[in-house]
Amino acid sequence: MSVIIDGQSLEPPDVLRVSRPGPDGTFALAELAPEARAAIADTRRFIEAEWMHDEAPLMYGFNTGVGLFKDTRVSVADIPRYQETLIMAHATGVGEPLPADVVRATMLLRANAFASNFSGPQVSVVDRLLDFLNAGLHPVIPSKGSVGASGDLAPLAYIAGALAAFPQAEIVYEGRRMPAPDAIAAAGLPVAFELGAKDASALINGSTVSLALAVLAAADARRILRNADVALALTVEAMRAEVNAFDPRIHAARPQAGQVRAAENVRKLLNGSRRATEAARQLVFPEEKRDPAVPLAPRIQDVYSLRCAPHVHGPVMDALDYIDRIVGIEINSATDNPLIFPRPGTDYEIISGGNFHGQYLAQATDLLAIAMTDLGSISERRLARLIDPNMSFGLPRNLNAGKRGLNTGFPTVQCSMSALVMENRGLSTPGSVDSIPGKGNSEDHVSNSTWCARKARTVVANVEQIVAVEMLMASQALALIEDLAAAFPLAGGTSAALAAVRAVVAPALDGDRWWHTDMAAALRLVQDNAVVEAAEGVVGPLH
Repeated sequence: MSVIIDGQSLEPPDVLRVSRPGPDGTFALAELAPEARAAIADTRRFIEAEWMHDEAPLMYGFNTGVGLFKDTRVSVADIPRYQETLIMAHATGVGEPLPADVVRATMLLRANAFASNFSGPQVSVVDRLLDFLNAGLHPVIPSKGSVGASGDLAPLAYIAGALAAFPQAEIVYEGRRMPAPDAIAAAGLPVAFELGAKDASALINGSTVSLALAVLAAADARRILRNADVALALTVEAMRAEVNAFDPRIHAARPQAGQVRAAENVRKLLNGSRRATEAARQLVFPEEKRDPAVPLAPRIQDVYSLRCAPHVHGPVMDALDYIDRIVGIEINSATDNPLIFPRPGTDYEIISGGNFHGQYLAQATDLLAIAMTDLGSISERRLARLIDPNMSFGLPRNLNAGKRGLNTGFPTVQCSMSALVMENRGLSTPGSVDSIPGKGNSEDHVSNSTWCARKARTVVANVEQIVAVEMLMASQALALIEDLAAAFPLAGGTSAALAAVRAVVAPALDGDRWWHTDMAAALRLVQDNAVVEAAEGVVGPLH
């Protein structure tokens, strides 16, 4: 089913459907709503009839230069050439190309911004964006070079150059990277495409790359957070931890919304467990499996990474609520400059402003990086406990089931996750507080939103792997204690989650193996949301 864009009602799930392939490997198509098409066409007819002459007042980006050339008129005769030079002057990106899902999200979001009918492009520009999406034409966009001020000028210039079939622009089509004209022809679309007044400015002005990154990263983070709650519940079962810390009365006494919801998720998943009980804690592994023998005493309360998990997972949930609100507004906003507004009758007014400034997105994605960094950090601390029998209530050292010495177990897996935690700590340093004036000081405060969003996406991906490894190692721990604790069954939710993991990754009961394979398989489970869906099939929807 196609996604219909009208500039007012696009939502993050729609963006994901167009940006990423579904289970059948295909992307949802995107279409311009008929009412939006008519409105854009009406505005453009007025522009062509009333403003395209050399006596028209100066209108930024229509018939003037940009930046400090804002007072310099561009003649009507030069407007077609001006579209080309404006794009070429801003194609200054560097670095690795953005991934295909970001490119696709960017094109959809730019088209949706135009559908709101405040930008004044030709309808053919919107159609060209959607034609590229639906044909699978993905412009090559360097990831670095935007300061998120006058929009994402540098990266968006590569989309504009591809739409106009510049030979310097490149497009990935059916897995091949080639010059834009060749790719467009191979896709069966007309190669020649003429941009009119303000088309180039509308295409490159706006914080749309920052927004695309934010939409995708925030959606991933929400999915990962649910997986983190499931991973936590598996770890609680594996270490036979104390469940009283999740008692609803505790969290009602400090009614932070996210904390309350996170604790409820864990209670649902652990409901009916006999493994996380004092009786199960008194189980002692045979001497040959204990290294060292750990004296067991009644456990009054657990360490913070278990007992305080709702107090860490919860703020992430609250942060995502805020981030989702910011992103939801931005998706249906007009963010270029200048904007066009109808006046009573048949007239229009053009007003210069600063909607392209990416500070909302910069701060939101900085918050995303900070919140997710902490989620990964507490998950990694639980990994460290799982491999140490002094902290895991006597689980075999390193979760090793093979001959000790000959086999190492999982400490190197935990070590790699600690590397990701350290990387995330550096990446979560806010970028939104940084600003370097540019372009002769005409842009004297910039948002840095693209960098903020790029690093947030990296943090989210790192946390996804950490959470996947917690599922993997908790499942291994549960396998090691399975026979000993057979009389103490797991909860329904965690049983279903464990079964989903074991359907893909069998426990390592014969010693070490190529851990990379297991880690990658666990990551796919989190990406596919398979473990959460299995648990929800028993306990109902998680927050």
